[in-house]
Amino acid sequence: MVVTDTDIPARLDRLPWSRWHWRVVIALGVAWILDGLEVTLVGSIGAVLERTDTLALTPAQVGGAGSLYVGGAVAGALLFGRMADRLGRKKLFLTTLAVYAVATLATALSPDFYFFAACRFLTGLGIGGEYAAINSAIDELIPARVRGRVNLAINGSFWIGAALGAGLSLVLLDPRVLGPVHGWRAGFALGALLAIAILWVRRDVPESPRWLVAHGRADEARHVIEAIEERVTGQHGPLAPVTTQLRFVRQGAPPMRQVARVLLKQYRARSGVVLALMISQAFFYNAIFFTYALVLTRFYKVPDERVALYI
Repeated sequence: MVVTDTDIPARLDRLPWSRWHWRVVIALGVAWILDGLEVTLVGSIGAVLERTDTLALTPAQVGGAGSLYVGGAVAGALLFGRMADRLGRKKLFLTTLAVYAVATLATALSPDFYFFAACRFLTGLGIGGEYAAINSAIDELIPARVRGRVNLAINGSFWIGAALGAGLSLVLLDPRVLGPVHGWRAGFALGALLAIAILWVRRDVPESPRWLVAHGRADEARHVIEAIEERVTGQHGPLAPVTTQLRFVRQGAPPMRQVARVLLKQYRARSGVVLALMISQAFFYNAIFFTYALVLTRFYKVPDERVALYI
């Protein structure tokens, strides 16, 4: 066991809000926008995928593909969450976005249901991994005094993605633009291109200094925080001195037994409330919107290309 006393957390927390923080929030927080884009886009094109000139899916297959996306997100959060603790935040938030981009681009090339379903699962895997890696990185890079507001804003950006997905499908499915046959593919392809652009921006986001210190890499953490301070100082001028020291004990990723003990014993009531809230909102939102297009087109006779107006 290695014990390290460091002032790095205090140095991160005393930083004034700067352009560097905006860059981190935009580069990492886009995960929620991508999720909103995916959910709404799939909800908008559900009826289109039933057409014989697209993938000729059944209603059960449309719903099943949506379930696979959610299942992939759960698996991705569990898998990549553990890997983020072991391998670092940066490696994972680059990897998870790459998984999402490749899987979404592959979705646009789907020839049949089985390929489409597999791509939906892998896309969910990437998004779930994004949540695990991104939330940790943002919490560790953003000053404590604004962390709650930043997390609220990032979570709220889901609806930016939802609006983007609805707008994209409304334009791309219009027969005067691409039409249903090619428009749904273009929607997924544009989502992949957005992810690739953000991947380029993320290259400049550093590894979390807190994670580096916790894993016995204090020298690397010092180089990272000095580079951050240099950029912030260039915008705001000299920074106030820091005297607070925190003690880090290097012990690696916590075993699942310890995680279970914290959730199920130490904070049982809080875990129950959070789990109930998450299940409630995820179940009802996804259950409705993954197949909403089928309801609109079948029972209310809404044209395929106009479904997005109601989503």
